[in-house]
Amino acid sequence: VQLRASGGGLVQAGGSLTLSCAASGITTNSYYMAWFRQAPGKEREFVAAVRRFDSSNTYYSNSVKGRFTISRDNTKNTVYLRMNSLTPEDTALYYCAADSRLILSPMKTWSEYDYWGQGTQVTVSS
Repeated sequence: VQLRASGGGLVQAGGSLTLSCAASGITTNSYYMAWFRQAPGKEREFVAAVRRFDSSNTYYSNSVKGRFTISRDNTKNTVYLRMNSLTPEDTALYYCAADSRLILSPMKTWSEYDYWGQGTQVTVSS
């Protein structure tokens, strides 16, 4: 299984980025898919998730709610994270993760996930 995160970069505050998580070895629609982030010196934190088989059910951390949108393209087997109104506090290494269980709430414990991608760096300048 591989989860290949991409789309990170350097952006000014107020700008937008879209991250992609392309999966191989699993079908993203069959998995609970999530994004986490980790800033230097901080714990890895939950950002967003989408329920397996139900892209209309999504979860967000309070810090990104209303600014970030998680989505899934089943034809491309890819999950996205659209990030708007970025602030320097969003600067972090962003990871995608997948879990095969039927999860009906935000799963914020990163160690419980089955699979992880390698991370993509997002840097927001002020």
